[in-house]
Amino acid sequence: MEKKRLFQILARADRRDVIALGELYRKNHPVVIIKQPEKSLTMIRMREPVKRSLFYLGEAIVTDATVTMGDTTGTAVTLGDDFEKTLYMAILDAACNKGVFHSEDILLQWEAKQVQQLERENAMFQQTKVDFHTMDGEAHE
Repeated sequence: MEKKRLFQILARADRRDVIALGELYRKNHPVVIIKQPEKSLTMIRMREPVKRSLFYLGEAIVTDATVTMGDTTGTAVTLGDDFEKTLYMAILDAACNKGVFHSEDILLQWEAKQVQQLERENAMFQQTKVDFHTMDGEAHE
């Protein structure tokens, strides 16, 4: 599984699930915390839709951590300040980098639930969406 997809699933997952999964790998493989989870600020970049130019929207709080599993490094950076979840995400990253991560089926289950939840939320938002073209037609009558 590619890293971008892995971290999207982990970031959206329930913190208890991420911690429990990371704990399985931590018990079976020696983990050394290189950088304890800590808060910092990062700039959020956005692309302006008309000219397609980049600009900075503002700052956001992130938490980052680095661990090693044997001779392999794992890192994680997440929005917010959940130190424990970020630490276990770094452990799972190290397990992936080391080639000992064998829980893709669990991640795929989490992803399927996340997609269902996003679809439900999008359906709720679609019910409140205003069609301005329809309103233009009503104004001319």
